[in-house]
Amino acid sequence: MTRLITRRRLITTGLAAAAGASGLAAAARLADRYGLIPPDHGGIYGAGETLTYAAQRVLMSHHSMAREFDRGDISRVAPVNGAPPETDAYQRLSSGAFAEWRLLVDGLVARPSSFSLAELQRLPSRSQITHQACEEGWSFIAQWTGVSLSDVLSLVGVSTRAQYVAFFPFDQSWDSLDMSDAWHPQTLLAYGMNGQELSSGHGAPLRLRVPRQLGYKSVKYLSRITVVDTLNGIGKGLGSWSPEIGYSWYAGI
Repeated sequence: MTRLITRRRLITTGLAAAAGASGLAAAARLADRYGLIPPDHGGIYGAGETLTYAAQRVLMSHHSMAREFDRGDISRVAPVNGAPPETDAYQRLSSGAFAEWRLLVDGLVARPSSFSLAELQRLPSRSQITHQACEEGWSFIAQWTGVSLSDVLSLVGVSTRAQYVAFFPFDQSWDSLDMSDAWHPQTLLAYGMNGQELSSGHGAPLRLRVPRQLGYKSVKYLSRITVVDTLNGIGKGLGSWSPEIGYSWYAGI
């Protein structure tokens, strides 16, 4: 542990010194040396995105936890952002109460699998009362129930080559996580909210919950999860749909 802390301090000090003495580009080169480059590192804000991601990854280890609240803290109103997908596939599955829906998990895994909602609900469940913070300024606290993403990844057998987990919904708002957040104990595949089934407005039948990042990382309406070693061939290679519309890939809070 001491050696790990020392290494973190060394990298953090180096990033700060590089940014102060030589600018963000020098800090980005140092981050690259330690494999701390986000997929949206290109472009005018690339060096800044890299410094933010690298510094947070160093300072907030795999074991840092988002705050969990008491039931009395649950918000009375949980805003819905956006309408459910209008695709034929989603509408058909929704009309059948998602009985025919399945989550495909593939990519760099030993056992590509698909799971029905009932099969996911039979796995060990986890509940958390966490804060959903929107980048547009609104937020709420809710109880989310589901299965830990790490449990599903363990079932399918993730390759040692894996670098990212990509999440594809029934609309265009796909996203991805690095393996640190993918394996984190609070990262959840949620099928319930506040003791009820997940509503369509909040992402039924299944949504990702990443309480250590802003709300747009918690992808709704999941259809497929793919484990990859690079994000270059997905979309525009920026790690998610968000950077394509002006947001950062990494949205740590």
